[in-house]
Amino acid sequence: MTSFSVPGRLTVAAAQTLVWPGDVAANVQQHVLFVQAAASAGVQLLVFPELSLMGYEPTLMARNVLAPDAPQLAPLRDAAARHGMALVVGTAVAAEADQANPGIGSVVLHPDGRTELYRKHHLHDGEQQFASPGAAPAHVTELGGEPVGLAVCADITHPEHAQAARQGGAALYACSMVLSPNGYPAESAMLQGYARSHGMAVLMANYGAPTGGYLCVGRSALWAPGGDLVVAAPGVGACLVVGRRSEGGGAGAVAGAWTGAVLPVPGLAP
Repeated sequence: MTSFSVPGRLTVAAAQTLVWPGDVAANVQQHVLFVQAAASAGVQLLVFPELSLMGYEPTLMARNVLAPDAPQLAPLRDAAARHGMALVVGTAVAAEADQANPGIGSVVLHPDGRTELYRKHHLHDGEQQFASPGAAPAHVTELGGEPVGLAVCADITHPEHAQAARQGGAALYACSMVLSPNGYPAESAMLQGYARSHGMAVLMANYGAPTGGYLCVGRSALWAPGGDLVVAAPGVGACLVVGRRSEGGGAGAVAGAWTGAVLPVPGLAP
């Protein structure tokens, strides 16, 4: 496992979004509003829910496949560059070799214009008829100056995924989710457990309104290394869940002290 130096200040956020099913253009414009609100809070890394650019609509995936450099994402690439912020957005992505269906992707937009792609590795039952799993068991990259492991929804229900991210050096596990009232208690407990057992912060972005037939419970959240809940949205609706980490303490510390806040997004209904 990668060894960590004393961390500096870091501000991250989960975008608890609303969604227009299959309307990428409208959702991109909403994402831009989230980026602008996050920039006002000094956010360096902003994470959106699973398939945030089209909604969790598996039957619409094949017609909404986007590449990281797609023209439709230009407003987001520009916003990332303008505000010096790394973005993790969700979309259907092209199938890998020898696969028939597209993947469920987390597209990373770096402020310097670089892009990366992580494909969801573990699929939920029933998703296989619309989507193909990504080959990589984990994806860890530097975002906001921090080694971050990416996860998409069902990934988190496999403990080996979080373990692989930590072994890959992740100090933050960033999870793009679709969580209903029934699923939230068990899966949020899993995320808190990963923060406790792996000593890494865990950020979870969920929808704030129904998508794909799921009510979605909102309650996007951040847990500090060790498992303490830093901040969570109180329920549904559009908001930013922001976490700030102070400078690290003693040598070899994985994290300094965390504080958090839930912020509105101007231009969107709460």
